[in-house]
Amino acid sequence: MFRQRIVTLLTAALLATGLTAALVPAATAAAPAETEAAAVAPSVAASCAGATDWRAGTWYPAGSIVRYNGSYYRAEHANPGYDPVISHWYWHPHSCDGGGQNPSPGGFVVSEAQFNQMFPNRNSFYTYSGLVAALSSYPGFTKTGSTEVQRREAAAFLANVSHETGGLVHIVEQNTGNYSHYCDWGQPFGCPAGQSAYYGKGPIQLSWNYNYKAAGDALGIDLLNNPWLVQNDAAVSWRTALWFWNTQSGAGNMSGHQAIVGGAGFGESIRSINGSIECNGGNPGQVQSRINTFQRFSQILGTTTGGNLYC
Repeated sequence: MFRQRIVTLLTAALLATGLTAALVPAATAAAPAETEAAAVAPSVAASCAGATDWRAGTWYPAGSIVRYNGSYYRAEHANPGYDPVISHWYWHPHSCDGGGQNPSPGGFVVSEAQFNQMFPNRNSFYTYSGLVAALSSYPGFTKTGSTEVQRREAAAFLANVSHETGGLVHIVEQNTGNYSHYCDWGQPFGCPAGQSAYYGKGPIQLSWNYNYKAAGDALGIDLLNNPWLVQNDAAVSWRTALWFWNTQSGAGNMSGHQAIVGGAGFGESIRSINGSIECNGGNPGQVQSRINTFQRFSQILGTTTGGNLYC
C-alpha cells in the first residue's frame, strides 16, 4: 500500500442538557408543560436552521450539523469534510426538526455462499462473519447509490482484497525482508511496537507506522502499540481494510469508495492502492489481473462493472 501521511484530529465535544420539572397538582400541570414545550422548540428549530448542505473539503467542528442526501448528520469529531456516511467516528445520523431519515446499515449485499464462491481456498482467518461484523464501522460501504452500484462496490473492494492477499490466503506480507522498512522515525509518535512491526497485514495489507496510527485513531483501537491485532483479530483486520477503502486516497486522488460510487471507475481504486507501481504502464499485468477478478466477482453478484476499468 502506497505511503500516505494522515493527520487525524481527535476532537470530541459532548453536550448535555437537562430539564427540571417540579411535581405539581394535576390541575396546574398543563401550564408549566406548555411553557417547557415552547422553550424546547426554538432550540430544535435553531438546530435545523443552522444545518447546511455538506461540502467535501469544508472544515466541520465537532457538533456541526449537515444535510446529506436528504438526511441529517452531526459531527461527532472535527474533520476536514469527510463523507458523512463514511464512518460513525466522524459523523452520526441526527434527528433534526423531524427531517431526514437515519440510514440503516441493513444486510450485506454479498451472501456467505457468494463469499465462499469468490474465495474457495481462503485462509480460515478471513471469516465471512468477521467481514460482516466490520461493516458497522462504515455504514456507507455498499449502501450508497443504486443496487447495481452497491454490488459493484462490493465486487471492486473484494477484487482488490483478493489481489492483495492471493485470494484471501495470505494474512501477512510474504517478503519478510521488507519488514524493517515500514517504520518512519520522522513521525512524532515513532514506532513503539518496534522497527519491524508495521509490515503488511490483513485484507488490504496495511503497512507503515503512520497508517497503523491513523487507522487505529479512526477505529478507536490502539494499533500503533499493538499492530498485531490486524493479523490476529478477523474483525479488526477487516475494519482496517474498510478504513483504507472508504477514507484513504493513497497514491491516487480519491478513495476506492469514492471511485466506485462517484463513477470514476475501478481503475481509480487500483490507483489509490498502488499508484504508479501498477498504473500508467507500471505493471499492466497486475492491473489486468485485478480487472479479471473484478469482472468475475461482478458476475457472481449479478451486477455490471461500469466503465474506466484501467488506470
